[in-house]
Amino acid sequence: MNMQDKVVVITGGSSGIGKAAAIEFVKRGASVVINGRREDTLEAAAKEIDPSGIRVAAVAGDISDPQVADRVIAAGLERFGRIDTLINNAGIFLAKPFTEYTDEDFANVVSINMGGFFQITRRAAAEMLKSGNGHIVSITTSLVDQPIAGVPSVLASLTKGGLNSATKSLAIEYAEKGIRVNAVAPGIVKTPMHPAATHEFLEKLHPLGRMGEMSEIVDAILYLDSANFVTGEILHVDGGQNAGR
Repeated sequence: MNMQDKVVVITGGSSGIGKAAAIEFVKRGASVVINGRREDTLEAAAKEIDPSGIRVAAVAGDISDPQVADRVIAAGLERFGRIDTLINNAGIFLAKPFTEYTDEDFANVVSINMGGFFQITRRAAAEMLKSGNGHIVSITTSLVDQPIAGVPSVLASLTKGGLNSATKSLAIEYAEKGIRVNAVAPGIVKTPMHPAATHEFLEKLHPLGRMGEMSEIVDAILYLDSANFVTGEILHVDGGQNAGR
């Protein structure tokens, strides 16, 4: 799939799925703007994504901050001229029994998972409306539709479930305006956030008996980005979790 000159904004782009997606988009000819909270980690990721620096721009900061969201979109427009695709990948997953969540936990998860989505998506959509073309894809979680005993995840369901609903709502709102809106709902994926010591337990949470690979989530993003007749879709890439256990 050739993506020559496509411009992609990726939040949470300094590691894990976000960085893997950025690497693949650049490999296929796209230019990317990546965002992450830690400047040093983000700069290292940018060098890995495109050592030449020609096809990558990096904007550090908390994406739930309106000023950071402004700078991310401005970087895409100033460096590359437009915004074609937005990948809402930034997110926090915090597994705790419901009564053990603190007010700080709630504020942090809502701020990043929902506030970040709201700030950057609103700005990206405004630019896409000008061109009459664009694609927004959010990374949610299969736990929204199929909770798992032993994995308490109310804040993930509360926030990522909200993104699933927002995906369908925006898909309908923008269907006649050239903008598609989709989501990928992964199972548990091998990323740096999951220590190797936890993998055996996490593998058993999937009917297929293994964790997902980052490349498999990237493949789903690439499919949705090229699937011009698909909008409002919540694509489960979860080893069968959504089907049941």
